[in-house]
Amino acid sequence: MAWIYIIVAAIFETAWTYSVKFLKFDNFKTLAWVNFYKWDGGLPIIGPLVGYIIFGLANVYFFSLGIKELPIATAYAVWTAVTLVLIKITEVMFLSEPFSWKDTVFLLLIMTGIIGLKMQASS
Repeated sequence: MAWIYIIVAAIFETAWTYSVKFLKFDNFKTLAWVNFYKWDGGLPIIGPLVGYIIFGLANVYFFSLGIKELPIATAYAVWTAVTLVLIKITEVMFLSEPFSWKDTVFLLLIMTGIIGLKMQASS
């Protein structure tokens, strides 16, 4: 069950990362309450801000459940690698980032390391 918690935490970390990306603080005036609902052609600031809070808390919660049963270094490595893979997939599928075979090879190297860590942790 701990591995599922780590993967769920990675999903929330990916969502948290994109909520930070879409959170727009052009200047400190944007932080004023009046501007929270201003539409400037992008997402209103309140949506990404709420996502930032909810996804961040969910990420910490599920990660903390996972590290109760796994070694912290292994859990952190798996969580980071799965998050990287999910971010890359999201960029290619939804944000029209170019697909690169080099990126794929290096992500596969990371996944090879994860499999090795998982096999080491279960023995």
